[in-house]
Amino acid sequence: MTDSPAGFGAGFDAGFDAEFDVVVAGSGGGVAGAYTAAREGLSVLLVEATELFGGTTAFSGGGGVWYPCNPVLQRAGSDDTIDEALKYFHAVVGDRTPRELQDTYVRGGAPFIEYLESDPAFEFTVLPWPDYYGSVPGARNDGYRHIVPVPIPDAALGRYEGLVRGPLDTERLGAPAPDLLTGGRALVGRFLSALDKLPNATCWRNAPVTDLIVEDGAVVGAVVERDGSPVRVRARRGVLLAAGGFEQNPSMRSEHGVPGSARDTMGAPGNTGRAHQAAIAAGADTDLMDQAWWSPGMTHPDGRSAFALWFTGGIFVNQDGRRFVNESAPYDRLGREVIRQLESGETTLPFWMVYDNRAGDIPPVNATNVSMVEPERYRQAGLWHTADTLEGLAEAIGVPADNLIATVERFNALAAEGRDPDFGRGDEPYDRVFTGGASPLVPIDTPPYHAAAFGISDLGTKGGLRTDTHARVLRRDGSPIAGLYAAGNTMAAVSGTTYPGGGNPIGASMLFSHLAALDMAAG
Repeated sequence: MTDSPAGFGAGFDAGFDAEFDVVVAGSGGGVAGAYTAAREGLSVLLVEATELFGGTTAFSGGGGVWYPCNPVLQRAGSDDTIDEALKYFHAVVGDRTPRELQDTYVRGGAPFIEYLESDPAFEFTVLPWPDYYGSVPGARNDGYRHIVPVPIPDAALGRYEGLVRGPLDTERLGAPAPDLLTGGRALVGRFLSALDKLPNATCWRNAPVTDLIVEDGAVVGAVVERDGSPVRVRARRGVLLAAGGFEQNPSMRSEHGVPGSARDTMGAPGNTGRAHQAAIAAGADTDLMDQAWWSPGMTHPDGRSAFALWFTGGIFVNQDGRRFVNESAPYDRLGREVIRQLESGETTLPFWMVYDNRAGDIPPVNATNVSMVEPERYRQAGLWHTADTLEGLAEAIGVPADNLIATVERFNALAAEGRDPDFGRGDEPYDRVFTGGASPLVPIDTPPYHAAAFGISDLGTKGGLRTDTHARVLRRDGSPIAGLYAAGNTMAAVSGTTYPGGGNPIGASMLFSHLAALDMAAG
């Protein structure tokens, strides 16, 4: 079934089953490319591999984008400059990705938001969110580089009502989907609402791209699997691959050395790397294929460790009962340190959040992304433990009691001083964002004592196809493959091995999808 009007362009080629100006694979960041192409007058086919639109973007609780100096921020009174944002981004990312690609991202967000705001379908607001490397020159620690979409009723999406993926509790716990779309669902929803009003946009669900059609070195179309059959679709202007990462593909993770497990990813279920494989077969070069957007993951009774943040207490200890990390650090930095220690053998899984009873026996984790279920299920699974003494808790989680006692005593002394020379907890503004600016060092001195198991999670892989500043996919010799574009986690991340700020992944995904469509429209 066609979800919106099918398009067969003038001069239809009998060697193809359908023909459009642009084919977009993926409906997370890809919706921005589809919208832009359609708005610029091109016929567009947006194909989504699963039954629902939105990809990993729809799982984002905030749906934020990191776009310095954009009109929303300027109206709110921000005094930021592009020069300061560039200074920051360059310092964080370094030379791991091309400087011109970094500049395109930092400079491009503001005009993109201006472009969107000229359409009443789009509305954004400021959600201050400090940069993730707060001590680096140019960091914006008041959070004024981050905006989020205003919520939108599901009913406003026209023929796309009820077709946006998420939230995570709906997909993993069976909770009913809210009627009001928020966060990443709102961002995707606003693009779908705008697409609903553009007659030259066609959308197919359950339709993964399985191959690219190449003629004389140029990509001229794609093979789309639809209703179990291959459909050859011609793309007169180009194909945009924005189909997410390959985090759900265990064999690809293993092949490229991506730490962690597909079981513990927060990526959308359709993110299996088929777009990557099709582009590689067409001659595309890749980069960052061992990388992902990392985070600590609270382990749930289903055995999956899910992205967690907003810790209002507790410390992390390893198998030796010792602290080993800044627990309040930005999640990707924290996750990378866990992975470093896992690879060196300093830490093993699970590691444990140790906390006291000052706020009860539930772990002090205010954003689990997947909601906690009944506490007894965690206890029965051996994931949560309680004891009247630290000695008893150490025995329950299998760590040396003397070490755990010494670790807690040391931490309590640091909490009394209000500073952490061991791991720097509280030294940067992000560390204090969830405590209203107060010290995140909360003593562990109110029995009984508790421990919750944690693992390593990710928000998706970030390795993919190398691109230029127009999002054109490059060969190994640096030349662009005519007719082929990439964005989102199908594209090698502009931020390299770092995560500069909240809204960076979605922001880059949306922007480079937009730039790809503009390049195709320019012909």
